[in-house]
Amino acid sequence: MSAKKPVPFLRQVVSVRKKIHRDPRFDDLSGEYKPEIFMKTYSFLDSIKKQEKEMIQKQLKKCRNVEQKEKLQQLLNRMTQQEQAQQKQQKLRERELSWKRQQRELAKQGKKPFFLKKSEMKKLELADKYAELKRSGKLESFLSKKRKRNAIKDKRRLPSQKSL
Repeated sequence: MSAKKPVPFLRQVVSVRKKIHRDPRFDDLSGEYKPEIFMKTYSFLDSIKKQEKEMIQKQLKKCRNVEQKEKLQQLLNRMTQQEQAQQKQQKLRERELSWKRQQRELAKQGKKPFFLKKSEMKKLELADKYAELKRSGKLESFLSKKRKRNAIKDKRRLPSQKSL
């Protein structure tokens, strides 16, 4: 086709399909997020993280540079905190699942299901925390620290002696 010939006003053009970008977090095609399935699918990452943590600990022992040592220590702390947060999340999920199972059993027996409020869930978590601290023998130190913190807060709230 000649380039000098004028293009007709109503021409037929082959349409190019526009590429659709979609975010799997918000798209229904990706399915529903289920933490249990996610944890099973990506459980191999835990072993990799464990190996990395051991490697960083070895590097930390060998390292002589102060700045490098500080960076490695921060990285190690972050990894341990992530691990602890993951374990805490898992315990919470297990507690919720056990509660749901228990309620299903009661419903099968013909009893009315009881749904926990957030405040009651927090109370149960606190009771579990105290039981865990008591088992490990750290309850007294935890309570003494808590008392000290509360005493400092109370002192701040009281009007100062100078103003009287």
